Amino acid sequence: MNAFRIGFGYDVHQLQPDYDFWLGGIKLEHEKGAVGHSDADVLIHVICDALLGAANMRDIGYHFSDKDPKYKGIDSKLLLAEVMKLLREAGYEIGNLDTTICLQNPKVNPHIPAMKSCLAEVMNIPESSISIKATTTEWLGFVGREEGVSAYCVALIYQV
Repeated sequence: MNAFRIGFGYDVHQLQPDYDFWLGGIKLEHEKGAVGHSDADVLIHVICDALLGAANMRDIGYHFSDKDPKYKGIDSKLLLAEVMKLLREAGYEIGNLDTTICLQNPKVNPHIPAMKSCLAEVMNIPESSISIKATTTEWLGFVGREEGVSAYCVALIYQV
């Protein structure tokens, strides 16, 4: 019998002018971008946290400290690839990921196919194993005021 495990991830990044906006491994054209020690890809960060949590391997900050200069500006796809390596070395594979991005602008829906394709390639899993949804907060809170972006992820993993 395969052992199934579930993990959850949540992350927030501030949005500011003069930053690139990376989301789901692709660069979005927008007047603001996410601020962070790495490239601040909030979607990849929640996926990493959900996967690490499901495998009981702590969190993204434990493995890739924002105090470590080697991660300054790093492409989050490299972090996700390393998480996948850790996961597979521990004998796990991904069942599926279910994610939600909370962002007022820009609209995410047109970019979801490209994000799924990019993430599936990095993780070496089928696109059908990745669900990406997007919502606004109806102009409420920091997301509604376009001050930040947040995301959630639930991951199902299993022992192979």
